[in-house]
Amino acid sequence: MYLEEDYLMLSGLQHFVFCRRQWALIHIEQQWSENERTIDGQLFHAAAHNKEKIEKRGNLLITRGLHIKSSQLGMSGICDVVEFHKSENGISLSSYEGLWEPYPVEYKKGAPKEHDADELQLCGQAICLEEMLLCRIPCGSLFYGENRRRKKVEFTEQLREKVYDMAAEMHDLWKKGYTPKVKPKKGCSACSLKEICVPKLSKAKSVETYIDYTLSGR
Repeated sequence: MYLEEDYLMLSGLQHFVFCRRQWALIHIEQQWSENERTIDGQLFHAAAHNKEKIEKRGNLLITRGLHIKSSQLGMSGICDVVEFHKSENGISLSSYEGLWEPYPVEYKKGAPKEHDADELQLCGQAICLEEMLLCRIPCGSLFYGENRRRKKVEFTEQLREKVYDMAAEMHDLWKKGYTPKVKPKKGCSACSLKEICVPKLSKAKSVETYIDYTLSGR
């Protein structure tokens, strides 16, 4: 259990999975830089939230911009959309008759990714909702703007365990105030922090390596 003053941003989970150094630069060192991708993403999310807070369509309730938190993860954040489907297996909601099953939906500007950062962020949202609403949420969806389609995500025990592991590692780095060293990869060229991170420098030889190389005559 974490105290609220120690909560980390749930949205940082996606940064952390993609690149631990990127997460640390943003959340520990408070460094940020915009590029076309980050601005497009912000506009896309703003559009998702730019509607009535709660919308009812028959047996469906749609909430936007719902604030969530979890003392077990030590995280807080905002859900793009949480749908509540009327169901006998659901929970009661104030001001609404019947029982409702929560179903989180996270909006993403681009296309599905090769890694599981989006799935882990969505699962983190579900864990927060479960703690707040005292229920079990088996699945949710990721909506991708590029193909305008939803991708269903099952919140398996393996996925949940990975969320807890990532959260614990994030808290450990936060407590230490440690920024991991860069590990250059394919995604570095598209990162808005590449001029701050300077991943190319990691490929430079150390002084010791240079001296050894020079003296060896190679």
